[in-house]
Amino acid sequence: MTLVIFAVLLWAVGFGVNVVLANGPARDTGAVRLAVPLIFGLTILGMWELIVRGMQVSTVILPPPSLIAASFAENLGTLWGDFVQTILKGALSGYIFGCGAAFVTALLVDRSDYLRRGLLPLGNFMAALPIVGTAPILVMWFGFGWQSKAAVVVLMVYFPMLVNTVAGLSETAAMQRDLMRTYAATWGQTLWTLRLPAALPFVFNGLKICSTLALIGAIVAEFFGSPTLGLGFRISTSIGQLDLGMVWSAILVSALSGTVFYGLVALAERRMTFWHASHRGGR
Repeated sequence: MTLVIFAVLLWAVGFGVNVVLANGPARDTGAVRLAVPLIFGLTILGMWELIVRGMQVSTVILPPPSLIAASFAENLGTLWGDFVQTILKGALSGYIFGCGAAFVTALLVDRSDYLRRGLLPLGNFMAALPIVGTAPILVMWFGFGWQSKAAVVVLMVYFPMLVNTVAGLSETAAMQRDLMRTYAATWGQTLWTLRLPAALPFVFNGLKICSTLALIGAIVAEFFGSPTLGLGFRISTSIGQLDLGMVWSAILVSALSGTVFYGLVALAERRMTFWHASHRGGR
């Protein structure tokens, strides 16, 4: 019970420090913006450790962070192999191919009203298909290797990326397009100088959404057939062995990978759309 009291005190201290930092004169500096979520995260981890140990929660139900960290350190080699198989081969390859194909299709849709009327409603139907239904079929088609996981990712990211890109290409006002026509600009010139820059916030919104979908798709697909590698494979087999430290280690790798992946896309967005109104408030 003493550890639980310490957990409450830790929360009070962490919360108080964050309130002071978030409302202090240096609240808009980069150091404070980094420190606030870092302190919050460390406070949550500390409370987790103290409460689990203080209340003697079974490690089968919820292991403490120290046990997860120890299991993570002991299995770095195995987790690295899982990371390469799931993230670099399955998720990243499917993400690049699916988003690239969706972007090219969006340009074709922009040129063809027939495609707009026929393909976009189909996209709503395909986006509603459950992954637990499509993943086993794609595994049977493409085998148990990373290729089938990439195919699942392509299916998951294609239509969200397509819809966002098409919406972005329609963002410019009619007066702006008419002005380009008065300059005798071709469709390609208008696209490159006016419509693509205006569509970038929508494109990056699609890329950020798909970065999460790609990771989920690759991991879930591994539950339906995988070689002896992969984060999804590791989670499913470790649960069967009641190795909860390994399960949480694989989840930690997935969470870190997703955070870094999303952060890189967000950083690229900030660099390429610095002119957009959504970024002016933080400058």
